[in-house]
Amino acid sequence: MTLWLSILAGLAMLAVGGDLLVRGASSAARRLGVSPLLIGLTLVGFGTSTPELVTSLQAAFAGSPGIAIGNVVGSNISNSLLILGLTALIAPLAVNRRAFRRDAIALVLATGALAWAILQGRLTREMGYAGIGALAAYIFVVWLMERKKPDAEAERIEDQASEPSKGAPNLWIALPLAAAGIAITIYGANLLVGGAIVLARDLGVSDTLVGLTIVAIGTSLPELVTSGMAAARKQGDVALGNVIGSNLYNILGILGITAAIKPVDVPPEIARLDIWVLVAATLLMVLFARRLGKITRAEGFLMATAYVAYVGWLAWSSGLSPG
Repeated sequence: MTLWLSILAGLAMLAVGGDLLVRGASSAARRLGVSPLLIGLTLVGFGTSTPELVTSLQAAFAGSPGIAIGNVVGSNISNSLLILGLTALIAPLAVNRRAFRRDAIALVLATGALAWAILQGRLTREMGYAGIGALAAYIFVVWLMERKKPDAEAERIEDQASEPSKGAPNLWIALPLAAAGIAITIYGANLLVGGAIVLARDLGVSDTLVGLTIVAIGTSLPELVTSGMAAARKQGDVALGNVIGSNLYNILGILGITAAIKPVDVPPEIARLDIWVLVAATLLMVLFARRLGKITRAEGFLMATAYVAYVGWLAWSSGLSPG
């Protein structure tokens, strides 16, 4: 029971810490005159991925590459299949064609690059630097495009920035708020990773399995909440944009920064199965979104079912199936 409390407390602290960090940093940037578009692309984008980043770094330093890499691969699979699937069941997801074309191409290329890197057996510092550079280039291109010809996507990004920017009335409150967010996130990640390692040992399974499932789903909960709320408000393009943006930041930013700081070996099981599930999930999401210009409820049901089947296969192959 104490072990599960540690994991749940870690997840809760990641959510609270990430939110405080986004609010503090966004408020500070707004008071320093940074444009909402740039705040949305950088501080909000990175801030909402802070739980995954700190968790992967903690796991890498703890010698648990299965959690460090499985957290990101599992989060992206969860985002693409489970979160988008459940969100589409609430309301069909409309597609902002201009932004989707740009971002989907970037995501497919990033996912392909990740598959290649994982097949090399080790995420090196050079790969990490390349990922960070690619993310910086993507942010710059999006900023240029949306600044010169703003559309619904620019509106979405600025809306993302406006809400947390109201979190602190002045700079002297915003900065300590951001610092508190970082401290809470780091402590929460420490609790989560430590609990996940012990849980894997107690269950007799690899830490990769725990990273791909419990840790990945837990760190993806903010995306589930925001996407579900967007769908309920009939803002399907916002939900889809959130997931694509999160997946891009996870691959290029989270794994990029993690590998640049602490190179990690790739668990063989991720190279054998999970990276190909991620490639298939990404292509399926893009195919559904492009086919009709929206993701329908039927397609959402298929995506969510595919995710349940994937997790069921992981559990069965690890000897955790009933009986």
